[in-house]
Amino acid sequence: MDDGIQEKVMAMGLLTDLYELNMAASYLRRGMTEPATFSLFVRKLPPDRSFLVTAGLEDCLRFLEGFHFTKTEAAYLQQTQGYGPDVMEAFERLRFTGDVWALPEGCTAFAGEPILEVTAPIAEAQLVETVLLNHVTFQTCVATKAARCVLAAGGAQLVDFAFRRTQGVEAGMSVARASAIAGFSATSNVEAARRYGLKAAGTMAHSFIEAFRDEEAAFEAFAADFPDTCTFLVDTYDTLTGVRAAIAVARRMHLSETLGVRLDSGDLAELSRQTRRLLDGAGLRDARIFASGGLDEYEIAELVEQGAPIDAYGVGTTMGVSADAPSLDSAYKLVAYGGRPVMKLSTGKVTAPGAKQVFRGAARDIVGLREEPVPAGYRPLLAPAIIAGRRPAAPEPIAAMRDRSSAELAALPPAARALRDPEPREVRYSSRLTQLADQVRAEIEESLAVRS
Repeated sequence: MDDGIQEKVMAMGLLTDLYELNMAASYLRRGMTEPATFSLFVRKLPPDRSFLVTAGLEDCLRFLEGFHFTKTEAAYLQQTQGYGPDVMEAFERLRFTGDVWALPEGCTAFAGEPILEVTAPIAEAQLVETVLLNHVTFQTCVATKAARCVLAAGGAQLVDFAFRRTQGVEAGMSVARASAIAGFSATSNVEAARRYGLKAAGTMAHSFIEAFRDEEAAFEAFAADFPDTCTFLVDTYDTLTGVRAAIAVARRMHLSETLGVRLDSGDLAELSRQTRRLLDGAGLRDARIFASGGLDEYEIAELVEQGAPIDAYGVGTTMGVSADAPSLDSAYKLVAYGGRPVMKLSTGKVTAPGAKQVFRGAARDIVGLREEPVPAGYRPLLAPAIIAGRRPAAPEPIAAMRDRSSAELAALPPAARALRDPEPREVRYSSRLTQLADQVRAEIEESLAVRS
């Protein structure tokens, strides 16, 4: 590979905000290299959300394993920011050597619970904040939206149609992966299917129909070329006329076991019922009905409630950008430095000190200190994802993450799974974490009183 291309692919150090670099430079000048623990969590959930489905950890780990500054990046910083030779030499030597404890992808999480925690020399832990927040926030946001669609679909299959509407090509890759973790069965994004080992799925566009003299000619051509994947788009002109054309072609070409029809507009509940009657009346009881067209979890749930005989849904824009909740109130905060627990007391943004663990029980979660014993009847959720800069295990298959997501969603009480006005799961602090927080707060307030 060309050296310039290699550097472009591998450069990681400048994927951060400037203030992270300024803080790291200051730490390094002062020889501040003791371990710091930062906790990444979501302060509060968006409206109509009572849970999160975690995603993005794999991209975080890849980033951390490759983190470094190239000579070109170091030269750029020296020229534009005026960092001295001592800082630049320290930056060029810097690699991520710390530990990461994290919730596995596909796990449900709740407000105030750490999704991941980083412990590393403070400059290292500080510099990676921006990218970790970017990956976890976006992908968890999308995985949560996708999981809500899965809950709404009631067992029908879901296909990711979002690629053309995601906010960037790499975002489209992340959306395909996050939706697969949440339970989508396929994606229209062929590169994402190749990259992540997913199933690629697709039908045809209205332009294909319009390019032929009529619908039957288009359907015949498609069936001749793709006899095993014949899902005909039937609403280009008139939906039920299109269904009848699909039936005629299916009979002529013996497509009874491979036929599907896609409804992309109109009253999907009523059209699906009429389509089902036409298909069944023609002896095509195995033919599948696929619906698409700006769907979200609310519309899917309504179709299911109305008894619409739809076998699968294509979900695009609303899931790919998490349209009704496109961001999370996520944070990455210092909770310990050099063995000293620290906390923030800002109004509305108070943090809890110390490295933590999340303990999950049947009725509630407990956020406690990492070193405290596991309470009876609970299980710890955060596990080592990186130790001393390297992974202790191979990357987990997406299928395992999907199974985890399915099991965790099923374990939520119905009130927490509700799409509107859900009731979140109870999350408590352990007594030891509460005592530590009270102690650190008292020490800070005493120090402030002395200074005032």
